[in-house]
Amino acid sequence: MACTYSETYRNPRVRHLFMNSDIDHRHLYLKRDDLKGLETSDELHERFRRGAIDIGTAAITTCLANGGCDVSGIDFIVVATCTGYLCPGLSPIFVKELGFRNDVQRADLVGMGCAGAMPALQRASDFVRSHPAKKALVLTVEICSACYYFDDSLETVVGNAICADGAAAVIVGMTDESPAPRIAGFATRLEPALLESVGFEQHEGRLRIILSKDIRDLAGELAQGLVDALLRENRIQQDDISHWVIHSGGRKVIDTIQRALTLTDTQVRHSRHVLRQFGNMSSPTVLFVLQEALRNTNGNGPPKLGDLGVMLALGPGLAVEAALLVW
Repeated sequence: MACTYSETYRNPRVRHLFMNSDIDHRHLYLKRDDLKGLETSDELHERFRRGAIDIGTAAITTCLANGGCDVSGIDFIVVATCTGYLCPGLSPIFVKELGFRNDVQRADLVGMGCAGAMPALQRASDFVRSHPAKKALVLTVEICSACYYFDDSLETVVGNAICADGAAAVIVGMTDESPAPRIAGFATRLEPALLESVGFEQHEGRLRIILSKDIRDLAGELAQGLVDALLRENRIQQDDISHWVIHSGGRKVIDTIQRALTLTDTQVRHSRHVLRQFGNMSSPTVLFVLQEALRNTNGNGPPKLGDLGVMLALGPGLAVEAALLVW
């Protein structure tokens, strides 16, 4: 007979998994009262809505301030999320909350999981290339804790052990503004045969994570194939890449990608730092890694003019997304 959920999470092996995830800190949009018992599906949805607006607003406000830009200067908004569904989506909510122009163009990308930042950046990049004088804002925001599902399966245990809440925003434009890199190209690889291997499913009104153990084994091979294609298309050798911005999908995912791409510990240090300090926040995570690369707080100095970088994330589909960065 299967053990109860409470027994599962008291199991020493499960505790060992939590304590050996290489994560020291995670941020969760929770009130203490939320922990008194299992929330209903309606309460989880409301927490997603409230949390996404709160931390999304903070990310946008910080991004605009750091970029010296006002809401009136944004012409296109792209919002990526996978941990909740709203209609109207988040983008018009932020238009109302933050006072964006009412003629701002927008797109809400839902259900692209951990890779969501990459297609969001691509939509923003396509927009500013078509309108060089205009600026786009990309927001990725996830309340993964509103998707915590409790059963005795390994995949939900792993998801609950590594996933966290977070938001990240970036401004995309055609002007050269150091230290931000230029996006020189994108590449995507879809593996439809693995469509059922990662994502969420609806179960009793709740989102339940799907996280096949096969992903960590396949991540390296898939990433290597896509990176090789991206570099070949741009006539670049891997040794020319100075900065690796790899989604912190989990310790074993980082390990697998590091081995497949023969990267040094130094080259994946930003990914491991973000995992340790924030956990896997789904779509915002790779943008946190990019921020670490720009700060280079635990390296040998920030990127220099002419440096090249590769940005990489994996998500449902199964999708591997990459971008070539040029400083």
